[in-house]
Amino acid sequence: MKKVRTRFAPSPTGYMHIGNLRTALYEYLVAKKDDGDFILRIEDTDQNRLVEGSVDIIYNTLNQVGLHYDEGPDKPGNFGPYVQSERLPMYKKYADELIEKGGAHICFCDETVIQAQRDAAEKAGVPFKFQDPCHHLSKEEIETRKASEAYVVRQTILPGASTVFHDEVYGDIEVDREILDEQVLLKSDGFPTYNFANVIDDHQMEISHVVRGNEYLSSTPKYNLIYDSFGWEKPTYIHLPPVMKDEQHKLSKRNGDASFQDLVSKGYLAPAILNYIALLGWSPETNQEIYTLEELTKAFSVKRISKSPAIFDIEKLKWMNGMYLRAMSLDEFHATCLPYYKDSIKRVCDLKEVSKILQQRLTILSEIPEMVDFIDTLADYDVQMYYHPKMKTDNAVSILALEESLKVYETIQNWESVDELHQKLSETPARLGIKNGQFYWPIRTAVTGKQFTPGGALEIPYILGKEETIRRTLIGLDKLRQSVQ
Repeated sequence: MKKVRTRFAPSPTGYMHIGNLRTALYEYLVAKKDDGDFILRIEDTDQNRLVEGSVDIIYNTLNQVGLHYDEGPDKPGNFGPYVQSERLPMYKKYADELIEKGGAHICFCDETVIQAQRDAAEKAGVPFKFQDPCHHLSKEEIETRKASEAYVVRQTILPGASTVFHDEVYGDIEVDREILDEQVLLKSDGFPTYNFANVIDDHQMEISHVVRGNEYLSSTPKYNLIYDSFGWEKPTYIHLPPVMKDEQHKLSKRNGDASFQDLVSKGYLAPAILNYIALLGWSPETNQEIYTLEELTKAFSVKRISKSPAIFDIEKLKWMNGMYLRAMSLDEFHATCLPYYKDSIKRVCDLKEVSKILQQRLTILSEIPEMVDFIDTLADYDVQMYYHPKMKTDNAVSILALEESLKVYETIQNWESVDELHQKLSETPARLGIKNGQFYWPIRTAVTGKQFTPGGALEIPYILGKEETIRRTLIGLDKLRQSVQ
């Protein structure tokens, strides 16, 4: 059986788009499901769109999510070079060979000739398809003109039977040759177009399975004609449904939609992002939603890839990211949060305790600054926050709670440990004959000035320290007493 070989072939044009990363993941899974090879190839034939630093972004992204390739520009194998611009002489050789086989021809037409035909088609109200006058040039005329004129190599598509190919997701697809345009294969600067280079490279690198977006379905018949002209075996095709931002619009980095780097900078974890995008277009046989990469490799099946577009749901990703955060050990979670604490918390406090109260409430890391802002600063707040109908806290109950909490704080001998403070505070509601909420709600309000915080009356005083907790409690008492005067 032929070894499975897939390739991820991104263009270095900026950040990693979510759809591209999903393609890389599926290519990895197709290969690794059958102990095959996953190849990285850089497609830089469109020199005008190259963005400096993009190749490093590709390397870093694949490394962050664990999609380790077997061969690539920085991991040479037997099929290099793995950067298209380093393979230019080879494309020229194959272009010349394709011309000899009748699958391509030299074209001298410039844009004015093409535009004239486009204008004529529009005026006539018919679809535009370029009719290349260079088909009729003799070999002698071509050689003479090549010496002084710019030219391209254009695919030759002769009339004939419809082209038919099989796709593992979309089934058998038949296309009439009449609608296929004769695309440029080799540009006048000697660089191949994507449409030519990807066929040559896939054959040369013995790629067995081509996994890509379904926008290439319409071009695949033209690629297959090139394979046929050379007499080469075609790969297995797996075209993927698009990733949409909503029912009408595709996710697009050109439109400013979130890239992988954007999501990481917003506080999403790389494994959570990878897990989520695995489910954009593929459905497992069970209801399991949280997968390691190893589990995905075992569960993945091309047969369960959908034909329908997948909608990117940021709320679902948020939920999944929260699941990943909560599944961490406390030490791992704490280490993950520390860079965010550096800018958000200046007060000297037990940051490990901060992590402990955050872990069950955090969904994305970028929420940390707002969730912990009360630690450094007590914002001015409305006294009405103390009065909570569900907790049954009125002015008198709130004053009682804060006065009694001050008594507890003064008795604490060891504020360096949370245990004594927890114990004495938790014993107080029963002693006072009030409900826990009637005691804890006023305390949390006083020490945070916020309605919603991670942690509550038993944890936050310890984090703030004895002196700051007492100071804030006295401010709260003053607010409460003044409100009834």
